[in-house]
Amino acid sequence: MIEYFKSDARLLSPLYEFEPGCWVNLVRPTSEEITHVLATTGVEEDFLRAALDPEESSRVELEEDQTLLIVDIPTLEESNVEQDESKIFGTLPMGIIVLPNTVITVCLQDTTVLRGIAQNKVRDIHTAMRTRFVLQILLRVAGLFLRNLRMIERDFTKIERRLYDSLKNEELIQLLGLSKSLVYFSASLKGNEVTMEKMLRGRILKLYEDDRDLLEDALIEIRQAIEMAGIYSSILAGTMDAYASVVSNNLNIIMKVLTVITIIMTIPNMIFGFYGMNITGDALPFAAWWWVPVVISIGGCIGAWIYMKRKDLL
Repeated sequence: MIEYFKSDARLLSPLYEFEPGCWVNLVRPTSEEITHVLATTGVEEDFLRAALDPEESSRVELEEDQTLLIVDIPTLEESNVEQDESKIFGTLPMGIIVLPNTVITVCLQDTTVLRGIAQNKVRDIHTAMRTRFVLQILLRVAGLFLRNLRMIERDFTKIERRLYDSLKNEELIQLLGLSKSLVYFSASLKGNEVTMEKMLRGRILKLYEDDRDLLEDALIEIRQAIEMAGIYSSILAGTMDAYASVVSNNLNIIMKVLTVITIIMTIPNMIFGFYGMNITGDALPFAAWWWVPVVISIGGCIGAWIYMKRKDLL
């Protein structure tokens, strides 16, 4: 998909074809769309295809008058969207290519970062002011990381409420999914931080004073997200250790109760086993009264239960 937007009176308006000073947004482009953009903008083909590799890491690359920025953005795996308490977050590279007359964004998914800009949810967007426009995108990327980290924290709280009373694997699997998401976020955030620090030096894009303030704001949010991801990872690791201890303790309690029940139930088996032996005459005491073994069995069970209760075995 190819979209063209250009700012007009501080609002973005869609275009039908490329114009100098516009913003070109590519979402999972086809080979024909890539060829068309290469012909109309003169962008380097390697730059255009770089962000289409899902394993591409955050980096900066310069080629004459063209600049490629690749930053990681958070995504939510579609297979787990319907399960409110088992969301798995990941990251995806997004390419931002700055040309002398346009800005091109390339991504494999239609993200909320760019869709919000396209729908005029961000004020003071000027596509002709290429550096400021790029920094506004980076600021929204940092904000999206923070929002998704808060979503992870809420999901963790929901799981924790019913965590310690459960012996099932479901909660553990959900915690592992959140832990995996935090690992992805931490790695991507650190890569984005390095990329933004390179931009802050002013050697990649020319920064004016207002642009520098905007980039510093984005860096602050990225560092805050890195700190939050580290804190959540530590809390999650401690909770999973506690969860393992609780599961083991609950299992020990169940095994103890079953052992006590087995011991108590052994008493009637032993007594009825004696009286059930094929012995003639009056070799067994009280063999003539059928209720005597029953009374002895009940008394033995009650006595064993009282003894174990006093020894705190129940």
